[in-house]
Amino acid sequence: MDITLDDVDGLLDVALLDGDLVTDDGLRTAVAFSLLCDRRAEEDDIIPDGTDNRRGWWADAIADQDGDKWGSRLWLLSREKELPEVRRRAEAYAEEALDWLLADGVVSEIVVTAETLNRSVLWLRVDIQRGDGTRISDRYQYVWS
Repeated sequence: MDITLDDVDGLLDVALLDGDLVTDDGLRTAVAFSLLCDRRAEEDDIIPDGTDNRRGWWADAIADQDGDKWGSRLWLLSREKELPEVRRRAEAYAEEALDWLLADGVVSEIVVTAETLNRSVLWLRVDIQRGDGTRISDRYQYVWS
């Protein structure tokens, strides 16, 4: 069970019902955190703001398994143009961020599709098939700055 996140005016916030936290077993929270938290950039990644700040989660340094990293590298696209190859990179970054769900046997299939339906907004459609055959589909937006 995860704490449920609700979309409130385009932002994620914890869901409350009668003052209590709402829980969810549908993977929405795990997927949202995996996509929207900043993963540490690889050594050959170009940092968008020109600094050497590779970001990432501090606990990656003490992960149970070497090489485990949390979050996504979608933040590297913050200054990219709205081009097909950038959408393909967004899909690859999202799949990379969600790969742990496959590796841990939580799901059996993940398909990510990136679209730019609004100017300056990247939409990620994430389709997941759980081991029992049920499917989950959700959309997430990433705003280019």
